[in-house]
Amino acid sequence: MPMFVIERELPGAGSLSEAELHTISAKSNQVLAGMAPRAQWQHSYVTADKLYCVYIAEDEAAVFEHADCGGFPANVVSRVGTVIDPTTGE
Repeated sequence: MPMFVIERELPGAGSLSEAELHTISAKSNQVLAGMAPRAQWQHSYVTADKLYCVYIAEDEAAVFEHADCGGFPANVVSRVGTVIDPTTGE
């Protein structure tokens, strides 16, 4: 399945408490359980005002379905074409 990076605008994201992040994560997990195996959450990066989430999903529509069902923003959804890392340059 393809990989996607989702940019979620969430003002104050960097100030969310552990309990708030737990609640958001639990809701995401709940929605994903109902969608299995069409989408999987890999991990997310939390910045001051945004979340950047990495998902594996059957298509972009599944990413938006997860966002809609969970009540999460999905401001930009980008399909990953290639993954590179330091070993790519060796």
